[in-house]
Amino acid sequence: MTRLSRTLRAATLAAVLTVSALVVPDSAVESTGIELVRVKRAGGVSVGPDVVWILAVGSDARPGQDMLRARGDALQLIGINTRTDSATAIGVPRDSWVSIPGHGMNKINAALYFGGPRGMAGAMRNLVGITPDYVMVSRFPFFEDMIDDIGGITVANPRRFTDPNLKKEGFARGRIRLGGYDAMAFSRIRYNLPGGDFDRSANQQRTLRGIHARIRSQADRPGFIERGVMTVMKHLSTDLGPAEVYELAQAVAQVEPGRITTCVIRGRIGSAAGQSVVFPDVAQARRLGDAARRDATLRGC
Repeated sequence: MTRLSRTLRAATLAAVLTVSALVVPDSAVESTGIELVRVKRAGGVSVGPDVVWILAVGSDARPGQDMLRARGDALQLIGINTRTDSATAIGVPRDSWVSIPGHGMNKINAALYFGGPRGMAGAMRNLVGITPDYVMVSRFPFFEDMIDDIGGITVANPRRFTDPNLKKEGFARGRIRLGGYDAMAFSRIRYNLPGGDFDRSANQQRTLRGIHARIRSQADRPGFIERGVMTVMKHLSTDLGPAEVYELAQAVAQVEPGRITTCVIRGRIGSAAGQSVVFPDVAQARRLGDAARRDATLRGC
């Protein structure tokens, strides 16, 4: 199979699966498991701008709740350089105390509740200085189904950790194989990690790498792409036209695994408005944003 035909078959699946790898909320099954919303008009993914930004957000909506008006989780701002086939992910702790457009200071995960996808995009802009072109919001069941449908993933785990509720036996250190449930638990656990939500965000980025690598390695197997496409399309809702979805998918499918860089915004734990919060290192966040805006390369993490 030629490189072009592989790209054409893998494009739609790769875009949705790779970005959705970061979205691991705690919610109930709904007919729409993933929503892709345009925030601003991009200049055209395939012909420019060089860097396209996607904000991946998990929704903790419960049964009967609108997933676009619940609290957000698993926040990853992903930049794709369509010229160099490279990508970067900036992780943001969900309890980061930030300015939310029209609602003052609050935890960044409340931005989805207050303002929907565009409100979350505005809060991310206030912190990092980058307005995403697209926001992708997902529910938890879609994530597990997607991991199982692609046959599981492998991640590099830097430390052993456990959780009495999600994974009593825990995860071993080293390269480990994860199915749908285990990938969800690996990406959600934070209480027994030394860095708490900072380490959890880093684990979500390791999950991103694992899914991207799985897609790239299995794309030539008969039926692999088709099964994945069916999983995605059954749960996808979007305001994008088919051509724009295709261009976005193609951009992600062409990212080289060795050209993915990741960073989690640092911060300190404190309290505000009677609740525990993270005060993010705004100076670091802006430095990352200033550098990455140009070419989707992280510096000074």
